[in-house]
Amino acid sequence: MDGLNGHVQDEEFCHTKNYEDFTTIDWIQDSIVERNRRIRANHEAESHRLGPREEVTAAWLWSQLRHILHAGQSWFAVTLVGIGIGVNAALISIITEWLSDLKMGYCSDGWWLNQQFCCWEVEGDEDNPCDSWHPWSTVTAARWLIYVLFAGVFSSGAAHLVRSVAKYAAGSGISEIKCILAGFVMKGFLGFATFIIKSLTLPLVIASGLSVGKEGPSVHVACCIGNIVASLSDQFSRSEGKKREILTAASAAGVAVAFGSPIGGVLFSIEEMSHTFSIKTMWRSFFCALVATVTLSAMNPFRTGKLVLFQVTYDRDWHFFEIIFFVVLGIFGGLYGAFMVKFNLQVAAFRRKHLANHGVAEAVTLATLTAMVGYFNRFLRIDMTESMAILFRECESGGDYDNLCKTAFQWRIVNSLLLATVIRTGFVVISYGAKVPAGIFVPSMAIGATFGRMLGIMVKALNQAYPTSGIFAFCQPDVPCITPGTYAFLGAAAALSGVMRMTVTVVVIMFELTGALTYILPTMIVLLITKAVGDFLNVRGIADEMIRFNGFPFLEKEDHSFNVSVLRVMTSDLHTLSVAGLTVADLERILVDTKVQGYPIVSSGSARTLVGYIGREELRYVIDKAQQMRRVSLQTPCSFAPEMNETGHFDDLGITSAPAVGLDEDSAAEIIRDTASDHVLKFWPWVNQTPITVSPQLSLEITMQMFKRLGRTSTISPRVILVEDRGTLVGLVTVKDVLRFMMTENQESESWDDRGGFDAVLEEVWIWVIQVEEAVVSWYQRIFRR
Repeated sequence: MDGLNGHVQDEEFCHTKNYEDFTTIDWIQDSIVERNRRIRANHEAESHRLGPREEVTAAWLWSQLRHILHAGQSWFAVTLVGIGIGVNAALISIITEWLSDLKMGYCSDGWWLNQQFCCWEVEGDEDNPCDSWHPWSTVTAARWLIYVLFAGVFSSGAAHLVRSVAKYAAGSGISEIKCILAGFVMKGFLGFATFIIKSLTLPLVIASGLSVGKEGPSVHVACCIGNIVASLSDQFSRSEGKKREILTAASAAGVAVAFGSPIGGVLFSIEEMSHTFSIKTMWRSFFCALVATVTLSAMNPFRTGKLVLFQVTYDRDWHFFEIIFFVVLGIFGGLYGAFMVKFNLQVAAFRRKHLANHGVAEAVTLATLTAMVGYFNRFLRIDMTESMAILFRECESGGDYDNLCKTAFQWRIVNSLLLATVIRTGFVVISYGAKVPAGIFVPSMAIGATFGRMLGIMVKALNQAYPTSGIFAFCQPDVPCITPGTYAFLGAAAALSGVMRMTVTVVVIMFELTGALTYILPTMIVLLITKAVGDFLNVRGIADEMIRFNGFPFLEKEDHSFNVSVLRVMTSDLHTLSVAGLTVADLERILVDTKVQGYPIVSSGSARTLVGYIGREELRYVIDKAQQMRRVSLQTPCSFAPEMNETGHFDDLGITSAPAVGLDEDSAAEIIRDTASDHVLKFWPWVNQTPITVSPQLSLEITMQMFKRLGRTSTISPRVILVEDRGTLVGLVTVKDVLRFMMTENQESESWDDRGGFDAVLEEVWIWVIQVEEAVVSWYQRIFRR
């Protein structure tokens, strides 16, 4: 930019280019804007060549330096994002551990130390870990009351901060981020206030004991950091596509620091967050996740040299007969996911209808009830992450926690684990979605871990009772045959996969957590069974269901609709602009009376021949800019038709404008000055003369593929497709139109309610089991009759 005038024009144009809240980005237009910037940059670079005798000049050196800085700017931004995410994750982990232990007691050597650091390298039991750690009371009733009071105070503080400062800090955030990466605009959702409040309240919520996790919100916080860093650079702040490349990398780093799994974080971004994924974005995501995990490892918040608290290593192999029990875990994961999605949506509907204005009271009530009930169960009283660390351990490696590995107490432990599974499932159903930061990753894993450990103990007890009979005859006599900790590990993977509907990502995350290469195959078997059960029950992931519940315009990869034409879905009642015959006053009135994001341009008369398409932002910008320059009045005629002698190319500016959408900022004011000089305000440089059009007879299936695949590599399509019949405009179709039609179609065909709800699905499963049993019996009888 040259001079103050150019800088002001740049700021004004960028301000008008901000998309309105809760709208969808037009990626075709964004791509054209980015293309014009690249053309102008190349034009400026060519003007700074070597001297006449190929000597090096100062201008050439400066241009080369600018090129190098521009090329390395993205990697520098990704590095800053990774460092910020790693530091933030370490601080949240440290504060969370301290607040969680504060409910039980305090350290006399330093009030800022949690129980682990207070009793470092000191042996003790659960009630008296060491002399420096002082419980709040020796009376059980008093300790219970203090535990409950702390839970209420923590949840109240978190809910108040969220309600009064940053409402977007509530919830997990993964559903909204998926929509943002796909082009949905939610101003403030990734802002600085959201980042601060969510970082402050997340430790309070986890320490309160609510059955929610911090891993989902960690992705939201990571994307907030990515958005803040991207806003500091013109390269990313002016391009919605490039900004979302940074956000995608940040989401990968958020999962990486949450689980200590950099590769799993990248796969999470590919499988869960993005529709399509370019190699460039994948490398940036991997680099960002790597920087974040290295930063977290360097800060070493647990002082164990491990990235997560429940990292374990299994040194015993598994047996093939255990596949029978692995299948049981897979079935449990699929049923748990279906149950959680179904009933959490019902709770969300109830919350929206009756508790919308009582977020603080709801959070305090849930935290108090959870603390009151959970205190008396050994696996509910401690933090979920610490609970999983205990359940994952092998008994022979110091994993005996509160008689967990003693045979004399095994059935008492089984009852405690069963109660923990049932109670935590109920609390997760009603807690996920409360007006506080709340994730579902770790709660689901904790539920799967308690169920898996329970199953493992039962199988181990069966082995001890009948060591030489049946399938246990394959076990070696001097080596423990069953490792209950591995069942907890596989159960956690099954529950996480069941509720999120992820497969490959969960396999990699669990592998990176344990480092047990021998358990990749059992994990894959469990997750395939979980996926099969979820597919049979026709269940989507909870993040996708929340997108549908909130009505966000987002097309899933699996969304499809056969034997339907665009004619049934398109909007026919259009707000169009005539190519000529309108005045500035007419356009002002149209902008006030309509709320659409763009206007098709048709020929004058009754033919309604499609000429082009112009966005609402461009229309508003040209009118405001022309009025500021005092070039037009309310009665000035407007024209959207290109001049006959125009070639579509500005040689002096180096800008290609075919289609002429998203012109360079510096040339925008100049073109307005030229086109409004003869008392006619001409809009043609901002008109998309080649909008995407389809025939009304085209299959909706193909149109949906256009919405999904066109546009930038990390996002979805243009926000509108025009429908024309032999050149005549007859309608338009948007993502919202498609989703509205699909929801109506699903409600008419095979919705949950029409199928009888979850009870009817269970009945279908039971009928299927009976049919399979009858087929097996029939086959058995035929074999033996022979």
